[in-house]
Amino acid sequence: MKINSRILAGTSASVVLLAGLGSPAHADTAALGTAPTNAATTALSSDWRKTRSAIGVDRKLEAEIDRILSGMSLRQKVGQMTQAEIKLITPEEVRTYYIGSVLNGGGSWPGKDKHASVAAWVALADAYYSASMSTDMAVKVPIIWGTDAVHGHSNVYRATIFPHNIGLGAARDPALIREIAAATAKAVRATGIDWVFAPAVPAVQNARWGRTYESYSNDPALVKAYSSAYVKGLQQRFGADSAIASVKHFLGDGGTHNGTDQGLTIASQRELVRTHAQGYYGAIGAGAQTVMVSYNSWKDADTGIDHGKMHGNRMLLTDVLKNRIGFDGFLISDWNAIEQVPGCTKASCPQSINAGIDMIMVPDDWKAFIDNTTKQVEAGEIPMSRIDDAVRRILRVKLRAGMFDGVAPSGHVGAGQLTGVQHRELARRAVRESLVLLKNERAALPIRRGTRVLVVGKSANSVPNQSGGWSLTWQGDETTNADYPDANTILAGIEAAAGKDNVVFAEKPERIDPASFDVAIAVIGETPYAETKGDLAPPKTLTHTQRYPEDLAALQALSVAGKPVVTIFVSGRPVYANDLLNLSHAFVAAWLPGTEGKGVADVLFADPTGRAEYDFRGRLSFPWPGTPCGASFSAAAMAAEPPLFPGGYGLSYARQKATATLPVSTAQACDSK
Repeated sequence: MKINSRILAGTSASVVLLAGLGSPAHADTAALGTAPTNAATTALSSDWRKTRSAIGVDRKLEAEIDRILSGMSLRQKVGQMTQAEIKLITPEEVRTYYIGSVLNGGGSWPGKDKHASVAAWVALADAYYSASMSTDMAVKVPIIWGTDAVHGHSNVYRATIFPHNIGLGAARDPALIREIAAATAKAVRATGIDWVFAPAVPAVQNARWGRTYESYSNDPALVKAYSSAYVKGLQQRFGADSAIASVKHFLGDGGTHNGTDQGLTIASQRELVRTHAQGYYGAIGAGAQTVMVSYNSWKDADTGIDHGKMHGNRMLLTDVLKNRIGFDGFLISDWNAIEQVPGCTKASCPQSINAGIDMIMVPDDWKAFIDNTTKQVEAGEIPMSRIDDAVRRILRVKLRAGMFDGVAPSGHVGAGQLTGVQHRELARRAVRESLVLLKNERAALPIRRGTRVLVVGKSANSVPNQSGGWSLTWQGDETTNADYPDANTILAGIEAAAGKDNVVFAEKPERIDPASFDVAIAVIGETPYAETKGDLAPPKTLTHTQRYPEDLAALQALSVAGKPVVTIFVSGRPVYANDLLNLSHAFVAAWLPGTEGKGVADVLFADPTGRAEYDFRGRLSFPWPGTPCGASFSAAAMAAEPPLFPGGYGLSYARQKATATLPVSTAQACDSK
């Protein structure tokens, strides 16, 4: 079938034939045509290795896919490739348009109700499922619902929110990650959902990126171990409480220049493999069934060739991921990301489909997308073989996951039960394990019970601040403690440990005399953000107090009394905080601990005998910057501007170390590099 040359010009394909490597069953790579000139000169590096998935090919299942596919019309196939947002599609429309998937984005809930009950989520899931099973298709194909449950089922009211990935990386405990993933699977199934847009596996290379907290570490080996553990815990070989994983975002999203969200990653193929692809090797080897494609672009540092947006990059999506690595699940695009491919819009992008994306996330323009894609296939702009391959992959995943079992979402064990979304003891343990002690002098920690404690700071009594982005809402803002009735704050944990009568809380210590207390605890740090809003683009520095001067003012007010000052620092990334460290006798990086703030106090306070009940186990998952502009984690950058604390650093009660007074830079801006 002839392919429109204009469409091919928008792709970044490679004409390198992978002789002897084979490809997933029934894939028709030859039908995708000839590559544009710039990419045709790019051969695949030998560093790309095939990986064996824990879920092998099932010939009987493939035969069933053949049977289902043979009875589907073009519009039914395109419907299966379409994913719409729950706010913008009704169950009746799911039935009419043969929709294959829905999602709820951050800040989207059944009935647009932020406090929607678990039962309300299940009821909507049932309605969509029933609609998908009442079409006029020869074989009814059940719908799949995807959600951003990135640190627990964090869009759902009253659900437990685990620490963000940056904190879990500090715990350095793959077994813990597997437990959290299993709990997350149970939680989403309790709400009738079967697909999780996690794990996020970027090995972030620059702290300026607003998604740094979604990364386990800049260390690819740790990311690989965690991605494997997460997929195993979430999918569990598709048992009763399992969910489908979606590894994201392929490829290089954590390596963009200056940490710019959706920006340009300049890297050789070898660097892509060794730094940015390790999480995919771990996840796909563990059996991950879907991969979400990234917004970023890629420029080959060796050849100088700019391959453009990942959503149009056939070389990496098809030649590498599907054919060379051997991924046989399906690729899902990110939110409206196809419109960033040259020549595309939110509702039309044959370039992305030809590049290898199988399901398109078109939240609100899904009707136009179905019409446009159908016409493009009929006109020969998209080969029918590419459509068949995409739908084959979607059906493969749905069959493997047991979605054709005829059981509605409400029919699964635990569906609709609040207990299914609450895993508080596990989350509290995760908080304890993720804390990193960076300083402890004058025996400031552990704090003896019965001590008079002054607590200050904007994050002491704020569940939104300690949970961060992707918590009930996309950015994690527009929420209050009242939106988290089953959570506890860091302040609540301190009061429980010290005795409420021994604790006084004042967000600002202006009218409190710290000298009348035995110890002061300042809970300070960043306020919630997600991608784009959270970026720190040059000339901004990493100096925390330039953005949050109130935190420096709080510590300055406490330090005049000469009493021990303990700082609990809540943040989504490592920052330059020498001034805050100098004013603190103890300094704890608490990251974004989620809804179980009591886990922080567990480690701060001694038991009744005066001994620490829990020690600090966390080790930095990222280097801690030693200069205001030390944002990059590349070896060259850290050689030029050494970090204050290297990755893997962390003190404990058993391992103490004095901290000298640190130099404090007054730099107000950084050069763009």
